[in-house]
Amino acid sequence: MTMMRGVCAAGLAAILTTGAAGVVAAADAPKRGGTLTYVIPADGPPSFDGHRETTFATVHATAPFYSVLIRINPNDPGSTTDFVCDLCTQMPKPTDDGKTWTFKIRQDVKWHDGSPLTAYDVATSWQYVVRPPEGMTSARASYFVMVDKVEAPDASTVVFRLKFATDAFLPGLADPFAYVYKKDILEKDPHWYEKNIMGSGPFKFASYDVGQSVKGVRNDDYYRKGQPYLDGIVGLFAPKQAVRVDAMRADRASLEFRGLPPSARDQLVKELGDKLTVQTSDWNCGNLITINHKKKPFDDVRVRRALALAIDQWNGAPALAKIANVHTVGGVVFPGSPLAAKKEELQKLTGFWPDINKSRAEAKRLLKEAGVEGMSFELVNRNIDQPYKFVGTWVIDEWSKVGLKVNQRVVPTGPWYEAMRGGTFDVVVEANCQGVVNPLMDVGKYLPHAVYTENYGQYEDQKEIDIYNAMIRETDFAKQRALIRQFETHVLDTEAHAIQVLWWSRIIPARSYVKGWKISPSHFVNQDLANVWLDK
Repeated sequence: MTMMRGVCAAGLAAILTTGAAGVVAAADAPKRGGTLTYVIPADGPPSFDGHRETTFATVHATAPFYSVLIRINPNDPGSTTDFVCDLCTQMPKPTDDGKTWTFKIRQDVKWHDGSPLTAYDVATSWQYVVRPPEGMTSARASYFVMVDKVEAPDASTVVFRLKFATDAFLPGLADPFAYVYKKDILEKDPHWYEKNIMGSGPFKFASYDVGQSVKGVRNDDYYRKGQPYLDGIVGLFAPKQAVRVDAMRADRASLEFRGLPPSARDQLVKELGDKLTVQTSDWNCGNLITINHKKKPFDDVRVRRALALAIDQWNGAPALAKIANVHTVGGVVFPGSPLAAKKEELQKLTGFWPDINKSRAEAKRLLKEAGVEGMSFELVNRNIDQPYKFVGTWVIDEWSKVGLKVNQRVVPTGPWYEAMRGGTFDVVVEANCQGVVNPLMDVGKYLPHAVYTENYGQYEDQKEIDIYNAMIRETDFAKQRALIRQFETHVLDTEAHAIQVLWWSRIIPARSYVKGWKISPSHFVNQDLANVWLDK
């Protein structure tokens, strides 16, 4: 596994590129002061709770207010191996044959209310992530099936005791949603953080105007001395791309951290010239079409397979890449990873056949056999232009080529989550977007709802769980890769539980005076903004 990670790190380093003015030179001394205004391409987060949510709308709005235990190095966020402490004092080496991880916690950290942060807060927060109490949701609980206990033997020590050793644990621990919350607040009201913000991060929460903005001010008691450099931050919610581009053009906002399509980048570069820098990366994020197995006729695998077979991904990718931030055809694993399927492996799976005519003929045969030729259904989609609306419109057109009649219903982020969590949809466009590239954990999105609560397909599948359990315990790279292929074939082909469509390309134009921030393959990573400064 160590060898695999080293190869993956080298591959990711190769795909990260940046404009010449986009990297902070060693001689540049950060300037203090100023307010960074950035746009968030959503109408707002479904809640503020990082443990519960999976959307960038929550991270971009709240990450600057919180600390985490460990993280990817903010100066090298494209790495998959360079983990550094945030709240711990040094990165530990595991004991007990890799099953015990002991972290010493900084003693100079204060909550924004002035009280001291201790190991008890860290341990309790992680207990809620790993095994949430009844009535609570942790979107990443399935990532930590290897964790037996999280303990705080004293105020400065946190111990993770694992059921089995796995190289998937450490990158999982660096999850950017794993905010450390205050123990007293969690135990008094575990839902408090859904609607309130109080952390220990570089910025203190100032205000939130629903659908408008979120604001923060410098935390003068921040434990990393000299940081943050900014006086404050303002995140403007703007779901429409035209509004975000106009804001950057007029310098009402400096950048957005999620990503713009090639056309918007080209437009801004043409108009702003050297007032703009651009950073790009392949993206550990891809759309998937989730099918509600509890709605007829989608309980029939023939129908689910037909939906996948109708979509021409190989010709769709280059066409859509001209107008949307999609880029690569791939399976369940990020294409930049050595664990990803090779093209010849992928083309054996339903939905990836190289002959689209053959594929669509089989789709029509399956629909006829299932007795649902020409059926109608609704596709629920998120009210975000890039790339949700483009992908939704594209797949509807593809389905029409096998006689399907599909109506697209586009809703804001909140109702979109409500439809998925309530199981009130037929088919929905969503995404598997992860932080640190960690294929063993990233494919958890495809696990049944009983294991991964943020899987909305409404199905159970013990065989899939068994394959996954073997996969995360395997440390031999060749055997691990074979198990991932078995998992992928089962999910996308044999059962057609979901349809993976097109991995994304991340393009971040920014005003050239924005310094200190570096792109990664994830729009969740490196968002506390402590390193950012303004050269003006």
